[in-house]
Order: sequence, then structure tokens, then C-alpha cells
Amino acid sequence: MIRVLFYLALVALMAFGVVWVADRPGDVAITWQGYHVETSVMVAVVAVAIVVLIGVMVWSIVRTVLRSPDLVAMFLSHRRGVRGYLAISRGLVAVGSGDARAARRAADEAERIAPGEPLALLLNAQVAQLSGDRAAAENTFRAMADRADTKLLGLRGLYVEAQRRKDAVAARAYAEEAAKAAPALGWAGQAALEFRCAAGDWAGALSALDRNSRYGLIDKTEYKRQRAVLLTARALAAEEGERDRARSLALDALKLAPELVPAAELAGRLLGEAGELRRASRIIERAWAAHPHPDLADTYAHLRPGDSARERLARVQALALKAPGEGARHVESALAVARTALDAQEFAVARNAIRPLLKEPTQRVAALMAEIEERESGDEGRAREWMGRALRAPRDPAWTADGFVSDRWMPVSPVSGRLDAFQWKVPLAELGDARDVIEGDDFEDDDRPVVVAAPPARPPELPARSEEPAPPVTTLPEAPPALPASPKPPKIAPKNAQRVEAVIPLLHVPDDPGPEPTPDLEPEPEPPSGSRGLRLFK
Repeated sequence: MIRVLFYLALVALMAFGVVWVADRPGDVAITWQGYHVETSVMVAVVAVAIVVLIGVMVWSIVRTVLRSPDLVAMFLSHRRGVRGYLAISRGLVAVGSGDARAARRAADEAERIAPGEPLALLLNAQVAQLSGDRAAAENTFRAMADRADTKLLGLRGLYVEAQRRKDAVAARAYAEEAAKAAPALGWAGQAALEFRCAAGDWAGALSALDRNSRYGLIDKTEYKRQRAVLLTARALAAEEGERDRARSLALDALKLAPELVPAAELAGRLLGEAGELRRASRIIERAWAAHPHPDLADTYAHLRPGDSARERLARVQALALKAPGEGARHVESALAVARTALDAQEFAVARNAIRPLLKEPTQRVAALMAEIEERESGDEGRAREWMGRALRAPRDPAWTADGFVSDRWMPVSPVSGRLDAFQWKVPLAELGDARDVIEGDDFEDDDRPVVVAAPPARPPELPARSEEPAPPVTTLPEAPPALPASPKPPKIAPKNAQRVEAVIPLLHVPDDPGPEPTPDLEPEPEPPSGSRGLRLFK
């Protein structure tokens, strides 16, 4: 539309000029070399216009003749460029489809038509990778890294090849060089950061992180979180020899991420050792209100080394009320109070704290109940019952990253090398939960009950405890002394069955459930009393 308006305006202007000249007639006289020419103004204007037009045409013809060699060379170059472009396009399509032979033909044609072109070099490298010729691919990428226009692409290819042959030193060198040449390059900045973290170079990792943030590779929130993690890692590394420096680093980490549990636990513990109990308490309480964790509760309970067990219990009870949501009924709050009450010999408090968790007990809950039963009344039978339930109970939260479960927090995942990968959560269900568990039905086909554990004899007049929904112990009816042994062998343990790993640990630390049990397929001998049962504990 704008072009149409411009055209109409130009035509109108020319028409106005012609009319303006026609309305103002006049004569033009030219006397030159004895010639005298007289004409009107309009004719003179038209003659001048024709002369100018002829001059332009003549100049264009002469200019074309003079530039003909360059024009021919340009035409041939353009034609060769089109052929090279088509060859590279066919080669890339063949690489994408996995046709190594067609890709090689296209790469040879592109190299013949346009040798040294960046896309031709890239096609050669990809064809070599597709064919499995790693040496040729690496040589091509090295040639690209030596050129200014393809340096970053060549370094990227060399980095990938070094990772494929698991050469971490070379991969780190290529990533560092690429990050130095182009600080805003995302993959290079992230790779340099991960390599420094994997090597434990926390100071270098902080420098790499600052560079990534300066060039906009990560946002501000992620930068603060990752910097806090790196500062915590430095604090943990300096804890052994430089406790003052470790305390300062942990406090700097908490300024960036006040809810970071490892930093809060370390800072609280070191501040407690330095006598700054009030400040240590505030730090742990703030972290606990965001993410309750057993390490925080343990550190909070032992801030004052001289406190008695009852004083520690009072402190933990006060901390439990600060948990988010349900407060003292939070899982970690209940476990922390029960654990501290058990250390203080306050068995009733421990039972009341853990009672809401007994409907669906986890491994830590069941193991803690077993310890309560054993330490309060010495009832080994009920303790064994709870330990039996602990073997079957769901898993508790743990530090987990990329399927790897650790009993302590780590700044970097050992699987993928990611920074700040560990989270406090229940491990994945496929981690060890698919193994078979011995069931009573595997041993008995009749309707007689099976003894799950063999508790010591108790007087019949003593009623069973009712504080918790512990699984009942079913005993066999009194059998005659000459009860014959069942001729039917157990289903899961024929004589030619291969023995698998037995359940060795009898008691796990409550905070560390330990590995899932593997059933012992070796049949147990019959009890001498004549009653048959399944013995889960030796």
C-alpha cells in the first residue's frame, strides 16, 4: 500500500512539473562553433533528458563489459555454492537417517566442491562418528578447533569425544578452554562447574558459578541456592582443621539459603561449641520450621554438652512444636521426641510421642518401638515382633540423588555430577523393594496358625499391652508329646535349592534402616518342643 501511494505521488509530481513548464513558455537559443539553434523550453528539456538516458545506457554497457570476468567468477562460485549446499543437505539428512554410505558420498562431494567450509567439516565429523571412526572424528574436530570461525564447535566435539572415551582430564581441559573463549556458552560453563565440583575444588567451583551468573547462564534464585551449597561444601571440608573458617562459611551459606539443612546443622553445632547458644538455637529453629530433619533435632538436643537427658528432652519437645503443619505430630517431631525420651528413660513419653505413627509404621518407627520394648521391660519377644515388622515396613526418607541413597548429605551427586542433587525424601520404590519376603503360607498348607516369633513364656494371667497396635503373637495349641513331624517339606527350601544371602543384622540403627532383608532359604530345624514355626531371628 505504501508503494502504491509513493508511485501515485511521484506521477502526480511529474505531471505537476510538466504542467508547470508548459504554462511558462519560453525560447532557448544556443550558438556554438558557428551553429545557432533556437527552440522552446519544453523541447530543450526533453532533449536533455534523452541525452542523459543514452549516456546512462552506454555507461552500463561499458561497465558490464569491464566487469564480465568478475561476473563470470561470481556465477561459477554461486553455482558451486549451491551444489555444495545441496551436498551438505543430503549428507545431514543421511546422517540423521543413519545411512552411513550415502552420508559418506555426500561428505566427499561437499569436501570436493567446498573444501574447508565449516559445514563440510561438521559433516565429515558426523559421518566419522556415524561410522564409528572416533579417531577421524577427533581429528576433524581438532582441525575445527584450530580455526577462529569454528573453534567453539571443534571444542564441543572434542569434549563429547573425550567424555565418550571417559577421559575426564581432557574433557575438563576442553570445557575450560571453551568457557574461557566464550564465557556465555552454556554447556561450557556448566561443564566447568561440574568438573570442579567433582574434583572437590570448591573455590574454583565458586568462581565458575559466579561467572555463569555474571553472563546470565542461571537465574538469581538458582545462583543463591548453588552458592550456598558450595559454601557448605567448603565449610565441611574445613571443619577438621579450621573450625572458625568453617563456621564463617556455614553462616555465609545460611544468609543465602536459611533453610539449607546441612548448613544449619553445621553452623548450629559449631556455634554451640563456641558458646553462642542463643544464635545457634535460632538458626536450627528456623531451619527446622522449614524442613524438619533428625540431624537438626540431634544437634539442638546437644547444644549444651552438660545438659541432662531430661533437659535435652525438654529442648526437643520445644523444638517439635515449631515443625510446620502438625507441629509435635509431625513425623520427624514425633521421632525426635521419642528418641530423646528413650535416652532419658521416659518410656511413657516415648510411647505417647510415637503412638500416632504406629498405624503405618516405617522402618525407623518399628525399630524404635522394638528398642522401647526391650529397654523398658526387657520383653525380647515383643521387641522381636517389632523388628520383624521393621523388615517389612516402608522405607524412611533419606538423602537421595539420581537413585543413589546416602546416609549423609553430599553437595554433588556421585551418579550424574549434578550440584545440589540430594534431597531428603523416600527412596525410589525399585531400590531393593522387589525382593521376595518369606511368608508363613510358604511353609504351611493347612489352616493351623504359624508362630511368627518365639517369645519367652509368659504367665497366662498377664494381659498383653494395649498401648500400641503391635501384631499379636499367635501360639500353637498344646500338642501331644509324640506329635509326628510333617512329611511335607517347605515349599521354598527343597534340598537342591541354592542358598541365598541370609539376614545377618539383627538390629539396625533407627536413623539408618539398612539394606532390605533377603530370605534365608535354608530350612530351620524343628523346635524340640514339637511345635513348628518360622524363626526369623537366630
